[in-house]
Amino acid sequence: QEGMPQTLSSTSMFTPCGFSPHLHTSKEDEQGGLIFQDGNLTSASLDALIQHLIPTTDYYPEKAYIFTFLLSSRLFIEPHELLSRVCHKCIEQQRLDDPVLDKARIRKFGPKILQLLTEWTETFPYDFQEERMIGHLKDMIHRIAPCDEAYWKKMNQLLQTLNQKLATLSHGQEGIVKISAAVSDKLVAFKSKPPSIQREILSVCSDPYTLAQQLTHVELERLSHIGPEEFVQAFVHKDPLDGTKSCFSEQKKTSNLEAYVKWFNRLCYLVATEICMPAKKKQRAQVIEFFIDVARECFNIGNFNSLMAIISGMNMSPVSRLKKTWSKVKTAKFFILEHQMDPTGNFYNYRTALRGAAHRSLTAHSNREKIVIPFFSLLIKDIYFLNEGCANRLPNGHVNFEKFLELAKQVGEFITWKQVECPFEQDPNIIHYLHTAPIFTEDGLYLASYESESPENQTEKDRWKSLR
Repeated sequence: QEGMPQTLSSTSMFTPCGFSPHLHTSKEDEQGGLIFQDGNLTSASLDALIQHLIPTTDYYPEKAYIFTFLLSSRLFIEPHELLSRVCHKCIEQQRLDDPVLDKARIRKFGPKILQLLTEWTETFPYDFQEERMIGHLKDMIHRIAPCDEAYWKKMNQLLQTLNQKLATLSHGQEGIVKISAAVSDKLVAFKSKPPSIQREILSVCSDPYTLAQQLTHVELERLSHIGPEEFVQAFVHKDPLDGTKSCFSEQKKTSNLEAYVKWFNRLCYLVATEICMPAKKKQRAQVIEFFIDVARECFNIGNFNSLMAIISGMNMSPVSRLKKTWSKVKTAKFFILEHQMDPTGNFYNYRTALRGAAHRSLTAHSNREKIVIPFFSLLIKDIYFLNEGCANRLPNGHVNFEKFLELAKQVGEFITWKQVECPFEQDPNIIHYLHTAPIFTEDGLYLASYESESPENQTEKDRWKSLR
């Protein structure tokens, strides 16, 4: 059983850095139903947290608070219900139902509520795929618009930007779905060695640097579709105070996250397939050395997800059993990479390298230096442990806000990374190959492996027999 995940500190805009500095740092201090410890918000009732989100004429919530609360609130209340409550409270507090509006007052409040709605649409655009969300948003702006013409323009801008963003995201999703469909047809994945017309990776791209860059393209493209809320929605349990249902009972909105994990698995199998396919030992060794160079370049770029997939592919037993092939490989470079991704000490070496890359990213002058693509399934596991390790609510029914600050820190850092523009030129040919080249099933890999180097012991002989 590993310990609690270590988390990385980051100074991105999402990182909650202590809330209101002016609060006294007494041990515990209550303010409007919010409990602070040393100036940091630690817990509160859901109502108090919603109230804390709502701007007034002279108050606007901190950016870090907005992100943390919008991210975690979905464990307790659906986004459309939250927005509805926010709007109702604004209408009450700013008396937006009065026959005659207090224009001077609303001109102070208007820009703040617009700002809040803008931040929500920018950070959690998927929330607004729901008609109800757009309805609440328009209703709010319609109420304040009579006080200032500019609010109409602001609303149109906001909706336009949101529509563009959703269109781009769904276009990307459709692309991924198309590719996945194409790939699953190809997963007929040969049970036996394919005909020689099968192209192999080296005929498509023989330069390890280029392949590492194209893999980075695929990773960043797929990362860009993952909404921060997917990390929370992946672990939605029933909320104890709402005995009826879990918030997202109808569907877990985590499709981009799942598609990304599938891509990792595909890359592992693609690497193993490319190594097991050639008939000659010398060619197999050449493919292994090629992938070692690709992996090393991925490490240099900061693309740890592709790096881990390549190493995992090489460590699959149909590949690692090819002793005669490996004897022809200069393995020193491979051992260095394996050491970097060694799971001991809760992936201590990798976490150190990741922190280095994250640090480089913060001080970067070019997009190339900004790239940080974490080993994704470990990130999910960390978030899972964080989620399992502490309760969402305290015994008194308060929301355990301290936990969600930690969650926001991890997810917020990830959001910073996923926004990096890929600095490398795209090669559609190579990218198409990565997504569509046929790959062996696990049985297919063993068959190819036994045909290349015959079984060593009784277990392998039996396995080969049953496969044939």
